[in-house]
Amino acid sequence: MKVINPNAPVKCSKSITINTDSKTVWAILTNINHRANWQKEISQPKLHGELKPETTFDWKISGAKIYSTLHTVKPNSQFGWIGKTFGMFAIHNWTLTEVDGKTTIQVEESMSGLLASLFKKNFNKSLEKGMQQWLYLLKQECEK
Repeated sequence: MKVINPNAPVKCSKSITINTDSKTVWAILTNINHRANWQKEISQPKLHGELKPETTFDWKISGAKIYSTLHTVKPNSQFGWIGKTFGMFAIHNWTLTEVDGKTTIQVEESMSGLLASLFKKNFNKSLEKGMQQWLYLLKQECEK
């Protein structure tokens, strides 16, 4: 797994426990083309090939188009990508741990670049709120 940048001006880590197995969480989390079905702020997600490292995908959030490349695809345990937009560079990781039929999922991200440095306070607040919302929506979708 590619490690997030510990020196990035914007970074966050959150986790949640989902009342289902890691295979179910994995199937929903990694179905990039259908992510907009449960992550309402995302639009036009498109995976360009197979779910494996070096495969690219594009998506929009808040009107910004993000260009991403998968860096880690370890079924039912680790999933991550790097993304670029407006001169910013992000590293985003998901880690799944199943115990007794429940899955704890941790998400972490770092963002660097000029805009991340200039708007550090706002971006950190926005990232924290967004991550918490993504985890909540993922939990809702997985526990249906």
